[in-house]
Amino acid sequence: MQLLNTLVARGLLSEADRPRAAEAIKAAPNLPPNQVLVDKGFIKEEALLPVLAEEFGLELIDLSQATVEREVLAAMPQRLVHRKNLMPIARNNGTLVVATGDPFDAYALDELQTLTGLHVMPVLAPPREITRLIKQYFGVGGDTVAALAEEAKGQEDDIEFLEALEADDSEMAKAAQEASVVRLVNQILVEAANERASDIHIESEEKGIRIRYRIDGLLQQQNLPPEINRFAAAIVSRLKIMARLNIAEKRLPQDGRIKMKVQGREIDVRVSIIPMIHGEGIVMRLLDKGRMKFDLKMCGMLPDVYGKFKLLIDRPHGICLVTGPTGSGKSTTLYSALNEIKDEATKIITVEDPVEYNQDGISQIQTHAKIGLTFAHALRSILRHDPDVVLVGEIRDKETAEMSIQASLTGHMVFSTLHTNDAPSAFTRMIDMGVEPFLVSSTVEGVMAQRLVRTICPECKQPYTPDQDDLPLDFPLRKNAPAPDVAIQQGFADTLACSTGSQLLKGTGCRACRQSGYRGRTGIHELLINNDVIKDLVVQRVNSGVIRLEALKAGMITLRQDGWRKVLNGTTTIDEVARTTAGDIS
Repeated sequence: MQLLNTLVARGLLSEADRPRAAEAIKAAPNLPPNQVLVDKGFIKEEALLPVLAEEFGLELIDLSQATVEREVLAAMPQRLVHRKNLMPIARNNGTLVVATGDPFDAYALDELQTLTGLHVMPVLAPPREITRLIKQYFGVGGDTVAALAEEAKGQEDDIEFLEALEADDSEMAKAAQEASVVRLVNQILVEAANERASDIHIESEEKGIRIRYRIDGLLQQQNLPPEINRFAAAIVSRLKIMARLNIAEKRLPQDGRIKMKVQGREIDVRVSIIPMIHGEGIVMRLLDKGRMKFDLKMCGMLPDVYGKFKLLIDRPHGICLVTGPTGSGKSTTLYSALNEIKDEATKIITVEDPVEYNQDGISQIQTHAKIGLTFAHALRSILRHDPDVVLVGEIRDKETAEMSIQASLTGHMVFSTLHTNDAPSAFTRMIDMGVEPFLVSSTVEGVMAQRLVRTICPECKQPYTPDQDDLPLDFPLRKNAPAPDVAIQQGFADTLACSTGSQLLKGTGCRACRQSGYRGRTGIHELLINNDVIKDLVVQRVNSGVIRLEALKAGMITLRQDGWRKVLNGTTTIDEVARTTAGDIS
């Protein structure tokens, strides 16, 4: 209770909270007192750690920039590292510097000193930072892999197999259901969910497996203990069992689904398994329902684009298309649009493949191609169900496109997605499918093209003045750049209006963003509203470039320009916009 007395004396804990804090510590004897105080909200970690360091006479260190040499790691017993959350930092002349987040646990330090034969000098660091560093250097699931490797010792004989042995189903299932394998797979999934990953890639290679998480749109390789390669087959089998797939089938692609909860959040995992030359490759898409908020105002649209798009989705009939590549946020924009117009007087029906998020107040249909329930077939039935608004997951073929047009002509508002690079290309894409141009021109009311860009981390964003030579040719602040086409000059003027001066913002890297400088993503948008001139051009079957020029004259802001606007207002960076969009000036 000396710690509580010190905190009260320093004004970091109120006298009224002292009894409750003491009771919370007493109720959790297996947790460090400092962790209990932080977890229960009595005090913030950044305020508590300096007090602990002073009380125990320890140095408080920042691990965000720590680099640990491999020989230092080799001296550490892995089981103790994970069990007691201890991280070696340096080794000098028989002294091992070790970061701990629990200065109360002297036994752990004594045990480490006994096992290593080195003098242990503890330093204090935030427990979460220690955990992050352990995963970085010892790998995700390192404790479980160490236990598995220990159990497997002595079980190998002197025979070297040149080809993999075929195991029967029951044996494969038994290996996959071992408690340690189950725990390891769970750790991979939980780590991905906590890191806000949208996808997990488990790739079979000649010398083992590689695991990568897609975080904020970019793949990031995860460090793994080398011993994990011995359990690659068991990991694949376990995932197959979880996704209710055939664990014996290794020659054909398989698709499945896992439903799970992580820290109270419901997560839907779509599993795709494809045979590769070195084994089976697995990609899992994580749909974190607890973190999804379908609010059109949170999709990243600037006020002028939001206002025009709101008018578009409020129309009584017609087709509204959202275009972009896979993973560009099309479904999120459409769900957000439906939530914007949803009310008791409006009947909304969706046809999706698959239904990704269950929405209250919206009737959702899952397609099933094997029994003939395709987008087009479902649409025919939907029109007899008296809807006001229809969402078609994707227009993939002529039949679906024609049924969507038929729905719009009979007084329904139809939302759908299309795979094109920009908004004007949506018209030519539908014509290429075989739809009559006059039907396309008269029903498509507007097209929204979009991309996702990473946003600057709010914790470490800093202003800087860019070098003129490093600026893209079409960046508004670049001097002596070629003049933009007359059709897009107004867009450049609107873009410059967002500027707050010659300085821009960028992230320097911190704990919150894992030193990347980015945290989270937002959309950049290109909204084309159909008009009489564009309708005539579509009927004439002109190419998308001509439609684009006319849309620009009518005030369309391109993806690139919208990206520059978000650079100028401090949302994202030049590199992100350049990575995801093509230039307006060549």
